[in-house]
Amino acid sequence: MAEKLNVEKREEFGKGAARRIRAEHKVPAVLYGHGTEPLHLVLPGHETALAARNANALFELVLPDGETHLGLIKEIQRHPLRRSLTHLDLILVRRGEKVEVDIPVFMTGEPVAPAIAVVDQQALTLSVDALNVPESIEIDVEGKEEGFQLFAGDVTLPSGAELVTDAELLVLSVQLPRVDEELEAAIEEAEAGGAEAGAESSEESEDSEGESSEESDSEE
Repeated sequence: MAEKLNVEKREEFGKGAARRIRAEHKVPAVLYGHGTEPLHLVLPGHETALAARNANALFELVLPDGETHLGLIKEIQRHPLRRSLTHLDLILVRRGEKVEVDIPVFMTGEPVAPAIAVVDQQALTLSVDALNVPESIEIDVEGKEEGFQLFAGDVTLPSGAELVTDAELLVLSVQLPRVDEELEAAIEEAEAGGAEAGAESSEESEDSEGESSEESDSEE
């Protein structure tokens, strides 16, 4: 479902103009596609930020004269520190058409211990209806054992979606945790060194006590 936004046409350009737009808690954006001239827009900041939590959000853009467009998020630019929106690239879409989008993969459940699930592909590319873009693909690994593998072609896709990613691509596997042999050897060496140091310290302490006892006997 498209998020309805009342937007404005952008009349000023350049870094200074962009800063002024952001200072008004708005977001500069550009809408392009289908061979049309790019349309530069100003979007309301708060509503846009909420909707943009979904990287593939669809907007119904309503201009002051009543003209409307459907725009799908293509790219999000954020401030490097504050992470606030600084610019959006939107693709013009039409009702009934399909678009190719990258849908994030999320894992649910826990495999049989001590095995762990490793996600090899963070997203899959799907062809979906422009007005029905799924937010994510969930893969349940509850009770899966070591050796389990899931390839892209075996993933259960949302209704109406078609896989674009190579079907033979490994998406997720269940395996035993890897042990860093070098780290393990370093830990064992450190522990062995600590034990030797402790033994030497104990011997030095005993020698010291012996010398102290001999000196005491000599003084007597």
